[in-house]
Amino acid sequence: MEIGIPKETKDLEFRVGLSPSSVRVLQENGHRVFVETQAGIGAGFTDDDYISAGAKIVTTTDEAWKCELVVKVKEPLSAEYKFLQKGQILFTYLHLAADRKLTEHLIDCGVTAIAYETVEQPGNNKLPLLSPMSIIAGRLSVQFGARFLERQQGGRGVLLGGVPGVKPGKVVILGGGVVGTEAAKIAVGMGAAVQILDVNVERLAYLETLFGSRVELLYSNSAHIEAALKDADLLIGAVLIPGRKAPILVSRNLVKQMHPGSVIVDVAVDQGGCVETVHPTSHTHPVYLEEGVVHYGVPNMPGAVPWTSTQALNNSTLPYVLQLANSGIKALTNNQALAKGVNVQDHRLVHPALQEVFSDLVV
Repeated sequence: MEIGIPKETKDLEFRVGLSPSSVRVLQENGHRVFVETQAGIGAGFTDDDYISAGAKIVTTTDEAWKCELVVKVKEPLSAEYKFLQKGQILFTYLHLAADRKLTEHLIDCGVTAIAYETVEQPGNNKLPLLSPMSIIAGRLSVQFGARFLERQQGGRGVLLGGVPGVKPGKVVILGGGVVGTEAAKIAVGMGAAVQILDVNVERLAYLETLFGSRVELLYSNSAHIEAALKDADLLIGAVLIPGRKAPILVSRNLVKQMHPGSVIVDVAVDQGGCVETVHPTSHTHPVYLEEGVVHYGVPNMPGAVPWTSTQALNNSTLPYVLQLANSGIKALTNNQALAKGVNVQDHRLVHPALQEVFSDLVV
């Protein structure tokens, strides 16, 4: 099969769909990989690295898209819509619940669109292709939050770890899944006071085995969220409902009650965000001030560390890419997890969660 790797076009997105080592595996299995020139340079991979792995370097974006299987990192932007073609398989992060325009175009153009974030292992409901980027985003959320708490960045001027004689900063994390857990690890390591709120009592019990008394674990309800936010220095939104928009847990009124110069990092922004005042930003312009609070809403946070992110993502996606390359659409019959990842196929919206979000698009 011919596999295309276009260069990512999202703002300062330096990750790439396949690393040279992944290309080599595909080439050894008899497939041809076409990589747009300079597609991997931001992640530390040169055109020569891809050539050595057996890829063909193409000089135009169009050539990279003219393949039966296209592997990306982020969803196609409007300028890329023209490259999508009927019968093509698109394998990437999509987050369609927050993007009606892209959803409609994928239905119209006739591609089979498989989203990394909805590939789901049967039985345990794990999301194997979302997990590696969730780990990175969770860790980065505290790193970025600490940065924008600095006074020169518009924040309160709070050091999360504090110093002897001065209390540490307080980090509140909404959601105890992969993102929330990884955020807590970094925040605890910095010496911050940390609270995690989640509606899953079993998950809270598991988190207790990880953190013991170092993290305060609370059942998530409106009263507990309101109490937690009043003295929070850093709020991290880590809410995930696969395939659906994130629920709004923090209203504008609650944001008003936070300290001026405190920081919100909403990792759920690519699914609409769980904070009412959050909207998507970019790596070029990552933050804005709303109700006196610094908001960080970059939807592709792992793009800040592309060398790490690309390899971590490829470690998880390569087996699925190889199955698609070997079997084409038939791979969806043989692999239940991959089948669950299909969002759009044959001009139809097929993922159940998305059908609920866009009920008027279901035929």
